[in-house]
Amino acid sequence: MIEIPPSDLRTSRFPALGPQPIAIAAAALLLIIAGIGTIFLWRIATGTSPEQERVAAGRQVQARVAQTSEQLVERTKGLELTQQQSIDQLQALQDQLAQIERLVAAQRSETKKLSEQVGEIGTNLDSLRQSFAQAQPADTAERPTARSRPVAHASRGKAGKPRTTKSQRKRIKPRR
Repeated sequence: MIEIPPSDLRTSRFPALGPQPIAIAAAALLLIIAGIGTIFLWRIATGTSPEQERVAAGRQVQARVAQTSEQLVERTKGLELTQQQSIDQLQALQDQLAQIERLVAAQRSETKKLSEQVGEIGTNLDSLRQSFAQAQPADTAERPTARSRPVAHASRGKAGKPRTTKSQRKRIKPRR
């Protein structure tokens, strides 16, 4: 270790501190205390403090947040109600649609049955026509050829000729 002689300590690079720095520090301390006192007196005189203002501003913010959250809750409840009503209406429409589909299916089956019945009736009618057509020549051979003449005294027209009915006109062939 190296020893520093005491004479070297006295001759340091820094000049010797005298009474001036203490006076400067004391003056600065007095100014700080005076400033704090002035601020304290000003707050007492005006009756407001930043802490009170901050508390009041915080309460206003809390009130706004509470009001906004209440509005959100009300709107959410309104949306839930509207959504539930929409769901109920949709369910009712689905029920009606299912009922209409059942009615349409029943109508289709009824239409199918009726078309089958019409087809059967047409087939039966064709078979009746065929059997009638086959039976008709046999019936005409069995009929007597003598036709009955209308009674002369029945009703006479203007010229004194007997009147003929439509069925008699069809039977009478015109002469050439």
